[in-house]
Amino acid sequence: MKRKIAILAIVISMAVLLSGCWNRRELDELGIVLGLGIDKVDDEYLVTLQVVSPGEVASKTSSGQRTPFVVYQEKGENLFEAIRRVTTISPRKMYLSHLRIVIIGEELAREGISEALDLLSRDHEARSDYFIAISKETRAEQVLKVLTSLENIPANKLYSSLETSEKTWAPTFTVTLDELIADLVSDGIYAKLTGVIIQGDIQRGEHLENVQQTKGRTELKYEGIGVFKGDKLAGWLDEDESKGLTYSLDEVDSTIVKVKCQEEGKAGIEIVRSNGEIKAQVKNDIPKGTITVQAEGNVGEVECRSLDLTKANTLTQLEKKVEEDIKTKIEKTVTAAKEKYESDIFGFGEALHRSHPDYWKKAKKEWAHRFAEMPVEVKVNVKIRGVGTIVDSPLNKMKDE
Repeated sequence: MKRKIAILAIVISMAVLLSGCWNRRELDELGIVLGLGIDKVDDEYLVTLQVVSPGEVASKTSSGQRTPFVVYQEKGENLFEAIRRVTTISPRKMYLSHLRIVIIGEELAREGISEALDLLSRDHEARSDYFIAISKETRAEQVLKVLTSLENIPANKLYSSLETSEKTWAPTFTVTLDELIADLVSDGIYAKLTGVIIQGDIQRGEHLENVQQTKGRTELKYEGIGVFKGDKLAGWLDEDESKGLTYSLDEVDSTIVKVKCQEEGKAGIEIVRSNGEIKAQVKNDIPKGTITVQAEGNVGEVECRSLDLTKANTLTQLEKKVEEDIKTKIEKTVTAAKEKYESDIFGFGEALHRSHPDYWKKAKKEWAHRFAEMPVEVKVNVKIRGVGTIVDSPLNKMKDE
């Protein structure tokens, strides 16, 4: 009898503890935030929230006369205050668990982003798998107001576009909150974020007409990588320098390299596999860095009238030209990082920390200066594995005729 009473008591206790969720909230009580913009205006944080409009997203119920998202904005002395203040204009509480993209205004990035990141890393509701980018030459609020084609929600467009361009083009790369914070707190590598610009008229981009034609008047485009020194944006890498950085950091999945032919025209080589490695050594108390890139590619396009791909020597010549192109880009990036910004965006400091910990203890406090004077050797090896579905270019046949 006592045993039965004890079992009954346990069952009742479990039923009480496991029934329901103490802090549950219904979907119709929440504003699902997919995009978050952070700017600094008049010494206050300006928060821009891109919130899904459920009725307009569902294709069967969409009126087509309203945007599929709503933008809310508020100011505050800190982000937490500004986001909570949005409840004075929104009928729902903002919910950050489904964030896709966070855009930081360039002006704020140049002042420093560590304080702005505190809320994002501390908030228990928000996951850390969203991407972070910088609005280049404009405010984050303006980026999140532009309507986009193909993707109804601009935050989804920004997320997918950054992910796709990283995999297929290379002068951009994705950074999550955890990755950004890890770079910011590290002594041996500096942070970097991809920039996003607005092409076209900013005001027109906010109207439905922008997506009611075959080509939008205003578009969002990723351009360049922002280099940080500490938590402050120091400047921008151009497209070639950005590619040089992603090659070095082993962030290139695929890209295109254009090389000149001996006479006229160009050939396009598709890089299908790339491996980058950063190493650092110390000799006589002097550090030296090495960047090694191993890549494989295929001939993707031929505009040359005298390029015979049936000869092994032709592929060897193309390989050398691709190697020189990649090496030049990396060396250009190294020069910019050392001379313009004194910012070790490559992570040579981390490499030294692993290989020469005793030296690193002495050098880390003045590493920016030592990095600027450190020689860096670049080694590139490229192998072309395929020439596509045809060997001879149609241009050669036209020439023969």
